[in-house]
Amino acid sequence: MYTRFEDTQEAVINPWDIVKRRPDCPKVAVTCFAHNLIAYAIEKYQAQVYDYLHTTNGDKPIYVCKIESHRIALFMSGTGASAAVNEYEELFALGIESIVVFGTCGVLDSSIKDCAILLPTLAYRDEGTSFHYAQASQTIAVNVNTHTQMKQFFQTHAIAYREAKVWTTDGFYRETRNKVERMKAAGYTCVDMECSALAALAQFRRKRIAQFFYSADNLDQKQWDKRSLGNAENIEVKKNIVDIAMQLSLQLASE
Repeated sequence: MYTRFEDTQEAVINPWDIVKRRPDCPKVAVTCFAHNLIAYAIEKYQAQVYDYLHTTNGDKPIYVCKIESHRIALFMSGTGASAAVNEYEELFALGIESIVVFGTCGVLDSSIKDCAILLPTLAYRDEGTSFHYAQASQTIAVNVNTHTQMKQFFQTHAIAYREAKVWTTDGFYRETRNKVERMKAAGYTCVDMECSALAALAQFRRKRIAQFFYSADNLDQKQWDKRSLGNAENIEVKKNIVDIAMQLSLQLASE
């Protein structure tokens, strides 16, 4: 794999070549990977279509809602590091400055209950996208410029959470038992598919990406336990997590 990092901001093809900046664009966006949770947020917060990202898979709508005095964008993220990073590049080109993103993670520690909120602080880079945005290294710090605000938000609102080191992988179906045991031994307690790449993007573009997880499947036992991995399970708990993300976005919008 080509891992020679180039720090030049301009490439042959740039997001601003594809998406034109809009002066009326909200500065903060909330996104997740579950279509039913985005649908819930659209209905509850009376969001309206604002724009689209145009892809070969079809047009992806960007919504905007107003909460208190703030306009907040809503968007459904593509799954996987490359898809999510490319979309966020275009959101930044549109004019968004901060993104709150939440999604599921698998747990490598069975003491982490289902749908628990995890605040990642360090990610193991077992994906390829981040190496185009940051110097090659085994790990990358996460939530560097949002960590303090996120902790204060969770504590102020009495929201239970725990900090976590996350293993970010491209290979969902290659999370072998040996890999799980190695990551556990190194102190990693959860696994996802985007975190390290999004952290690298935020660092490279000098933007804010506030990431947190709600825990789902359990890999910390002989037999994989799906738990609430899937859109329908524990839906009321997940809707509450949407509301948490929306409130967090207000704090970032106020700064």
